[in-house]
Amino acid sequence: MRNFARWHIWLGWLAGVPLLLWVVSGLTMVAKPIEEVRGNHLRIEQTRQAFSGNPRPIAFQPDRSAQAVEMRSFMQNGRFVTLVTRPDGSVDRYDATTGRPMGDITETEARALVVREIVGGDAIAGTRRFAAEDAPFDFRRPVAVWQVTLRDGTHVYVGEDSGAIEAVRTRWWRFYDFMWGLHIMDLQTREDTHHPVLIVSALLSLGMVVLGGVLMFRRRRARPS
Repeated sequence: MRNFARWHIWLGWLAGVPLLLWVVSGLTMVAKPIEEVRGNHLRIEQTRQAFSGNPRPIAFQPDRSAQAVEMRSFMQNGRFVTLVTRPDGSVDRYDATTGRPMGDITETEARALVVREIVGGDAIAGTRRFAAEDAPFDFRRPVAVWQVTLRDGTHVYVGEDSGAIEAVRTRWWRFYDFMWGLHIMDLQTREDTHHPVLIVSALLSLGMVVLGGVLMFRRRRARPS
């Protein structure tokens, strides 16, 4: 039991830091509902529009017609569009009334979309375009987007190809993301939940808890009266 107690103390020193990080980051991540973290409360609910006609055949490019994995036709910003998704995740947008391809969304259109669909979207501080291979860290998806920054620090990402709001990243989301990185001990990508540092820390913490449970049942000598 004396050896168990000694090991328990040493494991406590080793596992104390990761345990503290897990508790603090965990409490932070449950401080607000996940819907608020994702910025869903900032999205203005849009009235669904109906279209009575039928979509026209798509004028595919010869080298890309066989690469479609999904096609969807719907009303978008007052226009009837068909969205074609490729195996690599890229998206092509077509005018469903003519079947012809639509151009990429412009900066002006991206700003107008944010004003129309985001609470406080008229308080725009700036815009910036990111290519698919140069996605910003708080977006982390290989999609070409317009980053519309609001004055309160919120980043609204509008897909250049899809013409839709792909993500809303508030300041709290970025703080939450940092805490998530601490929680899984991966501040670089914040996506790797299986790596040696995390596994070793978890094993050390488990050993400390098991030894602590064993020590609860040790006999204690009565103190002299």
